[in-house]
Amino acid sequence: MKKILEIQDLRVSYHTYAGEVQSVRGVSFSIEKGETLAIVGESGCGKSVTAKTIMGLVMTPPGEIKEGSQVIYRDKNILEQSEKEWEKYRGAKCSMIFQDALTALNPTMNIGKQIMENITNHYNVSKKDAKEQAEKMLELVGIPDPALCLKKYPHELSGGMRQRVMIAIALSGKPEVLIADEPTTALDVTIQAQIIDLMKDIQKKLGTTILLITHDLGVVANIADRIVVMYSGKVMEKGTCEEIFFGHRHPYTWALLNAAPSLELERKQQLFSIEGTPPDLIHPPKGCPFAERCKYCMSICTEVEPPEYAFEDGHKACCWLYHPQSEYREIDFSKEEL
Repeated sequence: MKKILEIQDLRVSYHTYAGEVQSVRGVSFSIEKGETLAIVGESGCGKSVTAKTIMGLVMTPPGEIKEGSQVIYRDKNILEQSEKEWEKYRGAKCSMIFQDALTALNPTMNIGKQIMENITNHYNVSKKDAKEQAEKMLELVGIPDPALCLKKYPHELSGGMRQRVMIAIALSGKPEVLIADEPTTALDVTIQAQIIDLMKDIQKKLGTTILLITHDLGVVANIADRIVVMYSGKVMEKGTCEEIFFGHRHPYTWALLNAAPSLELERKQQLFSIEGTPPDLIHPPKGCPFAERCKYCMSICTEVEPPEYAFEDGHKACCWLYHPQSEYREIDFSKEEL
């Protein structure tokens, strides 16, 4: 399959009164046409900043995209685009579903006007045609009585319905790439499942490429083709969904998976947690960022940044455990105890 989007050595910083926060530090990955790629990790690991960079939403200042960073869409580095080119790209080529639909939607405009606005911004259609397309979009995302919904305001809809409206707005420009930034946050599990099923159905119908950002591994397991695990602004591991869940190679991935509650836990059994806190990104560590929280930490881990080791079928992990001289190089995380 052909790569539709490729991120190479992406580095993004924010300048604050306390110093330079290095939010994204050398992130690289690619997305193939028609697939779903998930980026997972703890809060503050750089997932949303990566997504905003792809959308051209990193404001400068205080944000700064470092020289040498590349976001290649259809063989062109879009970070070099003019503002006019960005306007044509956002919404029509790439769209984004934001975390909180209530704050992302305009409270002073009805739903119909917000969807129509995205259509008329990119396509030369009449108001009547735009309204018909907006109604079809609401029907596509499973909203009952779409004609009535067009007249409503965001506060008149439930959380799940607002999220469906956000998806309708994002899809109204007919984008090739859809970025979903934690689309099920603050929704109950039943609605979460409905939203994920909706995204899968839309992808099947329209062939949309999806970049899913989440910390919920249950969501990832149900929709992702490939997974990128991020921590402290860096990629720790990447591979297919099966490789990450059943053949993971990085201690952080192992810890993250075990920190998720399971139905197999015995009554009153203590939940697993990752001890310690993420490093300060104003003064990031010079070695592996997970070293201080890792039970397999070796002396080299705190001194030198680990290289990327490749395994089968594009599965990669940045960890010194796989160096030929490592005492842990034959480790099998599936058999490791908590």
